[in-house]
Amino acid sequence: MMLGVSIVPANAESIKIALTKLLSYPSVPIAIERGYFKEQGLDADMVFFESAEPMAVALASGDVDFGVSGLSAAFYTLAAQGHMQILASSAIEHPGFFNLVFLGSVKAYDAGLTSAHALPGHSFGVTQIGTSLQYTLGLLAEKDKFPLTDVSIRPLSTIPNVITALGGSQIDSAVLPATPALPLLDRGAIKRLGWASDLVPGWMGAVAFTSSRHADVDGDMVRRFMIAFRRGSKDYHDAFAGRDDTRQDNAQTPAMLELLSRFTAIPAPLIDRAVPYIDGQGRVVMSDLAHQIQWYRAQRLMKAALDPKTIVDTRYAILMPETK
Repeated sequence: MMLGVSIVPANAESIKIALTKLLSYPSVPIAIERGYFKEQGLDADMVFFESAEPMAVALASGDVDFGVSGLSAAFYTLAAQGHMQILASSAIEHPGFFNLVFLGSVKAYDAGLTSAHALPGHSFGVTQIGTSLQYTLGLLAEKDKFPLTDVSIRPLSTIPNVITALGGSQIDSAVLPATPALPLLDRGAIKRLGWASDLVPGWMGAVAFTSSRHADVDGDMVRRFMIAFRRGSKDYHDAFAGRDDTRQDNAQTPAMLELLSRFTAIPAPLIDRAVPYIDGQGRVVMSDLAHQIQWYRAQRLMKAALDPKTIVDTRYAILMPETK
């Protein structure tokens, strides 16, 4: 699927990239529309999914060549089996930028659930058990020191299902990418309980990845993918962030908002209120990967012991310097 119209070189190599139409995965649509993949001799086709877990399965089975998604227990389990390698970060929860949002139903909000800190005792919708959405709740539970069992977690398969259940007050709360929630928030059909970047900042919510086979056998293709992907990441970062990584709009911002609006089908003014943070180099936060793996294992959502160094391919990935 192409956002812009341009000529594909006759000898271009076709690749399929799995992702969801969310603001937290902007590098691929930017690189497609601006011709960065074509410059690398790649004919990139986006294959859309409704949630993260099926993307990892599709890549492991060879149905797609690359993916950009949230991390999950299923992702780490497949990676532990040697199927996948992480190439770059996508969205990072960074103060002043907005990606994942804690939400409440109107009924629960009117009954007193006006903050994410009040989630214990309430139902909470996720797509699948073991996704980054559940991990986000886990981070809040760690911070606020409440047992995760105090929240009734309801798996509802897809983001649209969670949105529908929340809007109909069939569940009390959820945490979701802001993109699909923005129109309902604007209408008052659901309520904002807090931004993840304010409540639990500093962790990596999404990554770009490929199969271990592509990483080992098709290195030239992977390098060309990464050149285009990083150009998309840099364009996005530079349109919204200053040198100190605070939100600073500039002359590039309006065009980027319009591009993202075409990708997500969300009006640009709404997007402007909920822009996620993307590192301009797509650097990978190794300490956060280690914490995520530890958390999923502690919750018995994955069995395999996994060293994050074995699933981040440093032939292609750039690591984020760790702060002490």
